[in-house]
Amino acid sequence: MNTPIANGTVREIDGVKRIHYDGYWIKMYDPPVDSLQAKKALIGALTRRLFNHVEHGINIPGRRVGEARAAFQAETDPARRRVKGAMLAGALFNRATDIFTKLVELQEQGVEIDQDNALMRECGACLQEALSLGRLVLHRSGEEGIDELWGEPFRAFSIPVEAFYESRYIKIAQTMRDIDRIAQTMIHTLACQPLFHGAEALMRRYAEVAKHKCETLRTDEAIFDVWADFVVAAERLGGFAAQAAANAPPAKQQQAADGQRLIGQGRDLIAYITRARVPMPKSTREFIERCTLFDAGCRAEAQATPPA
Repeated sequence: MNTPIANGTVREIDGVKRIHYDGYWIKMYDPPVDSLQAKKALIGALTRRLFNHVEHGINIPGRRVGEARAAFQAETDPARRRVKGAMLAGALFNRATDIFTKLVELQEQGVEIDQDNALMRECGACLQEALSLGRLVLHRSGEEGIDELWGEPFRAFSIPVEAFYESRYIKIAQTMRDIDRIAQTMIHTLACQPLFHGAEALMRRYAEVAKHKCETLRTDEAIFDVWADFVVAAERLGGFAAQAAANAPPAKQQQAADGQRLIGQGRDLIAYITRARVPMPKSTREFIERCTLFDAGCRAEAQATPPA
C-alpha cells in the first residue's frame, strides 16, 4: 500500500522545487525575508490583484473613507447599499495600504515602528473592516464574490511572510482541484456526446495549462510561455463547434446550442479561478448543476427518440 504524501512535503521534480498539498505538486518559490518592506510589497501586490478581479467602480482612494462611509450609511435601497458598501470596502482597503506604505517610508528613515504602533493598529482595523464588507463585492463576472481576496492582505499583515506563502500553496491546491472538477464535469457531460466529438482533448489541455498558470508567478521567467499556452488553449476550446448538421431536428440543434454555451461558461469559469488563484465555490456548484441538467435532458431525449 502506498503511503500518503504529507502536506508540506518538498521535492525536486524534473529540476523544479515543488511542494505537495492535497494531491498536487505545486511549483515553490522562496519567500522574501520577513520585514516591513517585504510586507509593503506583498500588500501592494495583493491590493492590485484584488481590484483586478472585482467589479468596476470600487477602487476608491483611501482619503475618501469618510465620504464612502457616509454614503453607505445613508443608503436605504438594498441594491444601491450593496454597491456603496463595496465602494467603502475598496476605500478602507486603500486606506490600509496608504498607512502601511507611509510606515515603511518612516522605517526607511530610521524611525522604529513596533507592532503596537497606533497607525499599525489603524491599518489592521481598516483591513478587518474591509474584509467584513468584502462579502458585498462581486467578481467581475457578476456571479459571486471572492472573499479570499479580501482576507489575503489581512493575513499578510498579521502573520510572517513565510507563513503567508505557505497558506497560498493551500489555496492553489484547492484551485487546481476545482479546475479538475470543472474540466471532468465538462468531459463527462459533453465530450461523450457525438455532437461534441473531439472536444475532450481540448478540455484536458486547457485544464492542464490552467493549473500550470495557477502555480506560476508573474515574475517567473517562464510566464511568457505559460501565459501564451493558457491563452491559446482557451481560444482553441472556445473555437470548438458542435457537430450538428444543418438539417438536424430542432431538439438536436438546441442540444448543440446549449452544450456550446456550457463549453463557453466552463472555459470562462476556469479562467476566472485560474487568474484569481482561489476557488469560486458558488459559481462552480452552479455550473456543475447546469451540466447535470443538460446531461439529464440528453438522456431523456435519447430514450424518447426511436432508433433509426
